[in-house]
Amino acid sequence: MSEAIYPAGSVYDWIPKEQEEIKKPPRYVSKFRPAVILEEKLTKDAKKTMGPPKVELPSPDKYLKKHSKHPKPPEKSEDGHKTRTCTVKKPMVPRRTEKPLMGIQTKRDFPQTSVMFPMKPKATSVDTKKGHKQLLENSGLVPKYVMKKDYGEVPTYLQLRSEAERKAQAEYQRLAGEQNVLERLTEEEHQAVLKGLKKKWDELHREYQGLPLLIDTPSKKTRKIHLEEKMSQLEKDISFFERFKTIFIYDD
Repeated sequence: MSEAIYPAGSVYDWIPKEQEEIKKPPRYVSKFRPAVILEEKLTKDAKKTMGPPKVELPSPDKYLKKHSKHPKPPEKSEDGHKTRTCTVKKPMVPRRTEKPLMGIQTKRDFPQTSVMFPMKPKATSVDTKKGHKQLLENSGLVPKYVMKKDYGEVPTYLQLRSEAERKAQAEYQRLAGEQNVLERLTEEEHQAVLKGLKKKWDELHREYQGLPLLIDTPSKKTRKIHLEEKMSQLEKDISFFERFKTIFIYDD
């Protein structure tokens, strides 16, 4: 016979317990709420409505008719004449009894103004076998520029530029003479240095070409690297002297 299992109980379980009321925290309300509501009311479009707009429906008699939008011609008057609006009134027709003004003369010379003189044709030149023509003045065949008074003269702006360069060079030479710090290479010295660098590079290049094809020892490798470094430095020096025509040297 199986034993019955009864749950553990107590007399105190029968005593009614007071249920504790769970208090929810107060609902969050933004401090900007009144301002937002007021701003929404101010910016709201007055013509927007909910549902269909309350406007007057068009009458079925006022439908669009043919040629209703075309411009209409002016209406004719009752007597059949066209009505015209003139801002300036024309002078009245003279009467038979009125006498015309006599003795009115003009200073215009009608025979002279009526004479027509033929236009002199402009000189043209044909530059192609198909007969293409152009004005002789624009063709370059007329010595137009060589006949000017200032032809062959140096422009004023070039003269001013040369004068400014000459003054700057004189000022620099004066300062260099006072300080005795920098000395400018002359043209002869510049060409002599450049010629010596090229001659030295030719000697190294001839020596580099004389190296053996098989370079397998450390001494041969070192010699080849040494010659390549010297030739590279000489190439940089030659490029420097060819690029800059004016060079100054420091003299202690």
